[in-house]
Amino acid sequence: MIPQDLDDVLAALANKHRREMVYVLGLQPMAISQLADMRDLSLPAIHKHVAVLEDAGLVTRRKRGRTTYLTLERNAMRGLQDWLAQFHTYWGSDDASLANYDRHLARAGAEKG
Repeated sequence: MIPQDLDDVLAALANKHRREMVYVLGLQPMAISQLADMRDLSLPAIHKHVAVLEDAGLVTRRKRGRTTYLTLERNAMRGLQDWLAQFHTYWGSDDASLANYDRHLARAGAEKG
């Protein structure tokens, strides 16, 4: 079962605009207005996407004067990274990983039959 916080992260990343925002914010913190200038989205649409990313714990807002900056919360992705790591032995491209996957399938079939 996937924990709720991981569900929130996956739901937030399910949208291409939010994935692009996460990518850009991974390079450096940025003002919301700068982010809107880089995208073909209105400022209200950007704010809606930011709210989803905030609710998932992926970004943090910081206000300096009249400007609001967004920072990527890298630790919020740790749960996703840990969850994906459990599949590492199955996703490798080398023969050893494929052999591990074949053994797993054989064991799973033996347990059922």
